[in-house]
Amino acid sequence: MLEIRGLRKIFGAGKVALDGVSFAVPAGQMFGFVGANGAGKTTTMRIVMGVLQADEGDVLWNGRPLTFAERRTFGYMPEERGLYQKMRVGEQIDYFGRLHGLGAASVGKARDALIGRLGLTERVDDTVESLSLGNQQRVQLAVALIHDPELLILDEPFSGLDPIAVDVLAEVLHERARGGVPVIFSSHQLELVERLCDSVGIVSAGRMVASGSVEELRDAEGRRLRVVVRDPKPGWADGLPGELSKEGDRDVLTVVGGDDQAVLRRAVEAGHVEFFGVERPTLVEIFREAVA
Repeated sequence: MLEIRGLRKIFGAGKVALDGVSFAVPAGQMFGFVGANGAGKTTTMRIVMGVLQADEGDVLWNGRPLTFAERRTFGYMPEERGLYQKMRVGEQIDYFGRLHGLGAASVGKARDALIGRLGLTERVDDTVESLSLGNQQRVQLAVALIHDPELLILDEPFSGLDPIAVDVLAEVLHERARGGVPVIFSSHQLELVERLCDSVGIVSAGRMVASGSVEELRDAEGRRLRVVVRDPKPGWADGLPGELSKEGDRDVLTVVGGDDQAVLRRAVEAGHVEFFGVERPTLVEIFREAVA
């Protein structure tokens, strides 16, 4: 398990990049790290990988301070892709495998498996610079996976990908998580984070403003009753606790709290009730509320 405890980082001129960021990612869990540009996601990832050093706080791996040797077992995919543009795809993956200390036979076996799994078989002899952004992302993921890492950290891995490429990468990450690997990735695609992740951390201006499973975050926001009435009588919702909006010839009432039965009686008397039910906030809505 990876544990982040109270990370604080200040850059020149007193700019606070991280202010007490804490979270944990157990084995086999996918953790979505979300926030606006400059919120502190990349800085946190770089500290975990040893690229930056925190001014305060700790990074623990399985309950102990993280060491250089343990970092070497991690897989890292930075937002600024670190591929050699003139190298061929197969050579690129081989090269990074050898940097991780794998022998030629082990590298070849792992490379061939990843190339097939990531749909790169027909591009193995192409140079990286000739690939589309999506295929370059696949190569970068192969590089991060070549040594069978014990932890995966990926900074915006789905950026710029088409839906097919997103599905391929998502399934590969799920396979690793099912094998017991903690997976951390940042993304601005909140619908994707909501679909893929077991837990989520929302960071704003260097502070963790919400964290937990998507279900826990939804529960914390509370239930909302949504009522849609077509051709309603004027003033039917007066006095009811909630917000009323118009959608064509329909009134839409959103109620937080209150008496559901009382609202239903009013709605039935007012017109044709097209929808009456409890809705839970999406991760996009939770994010907007958390960073407001």
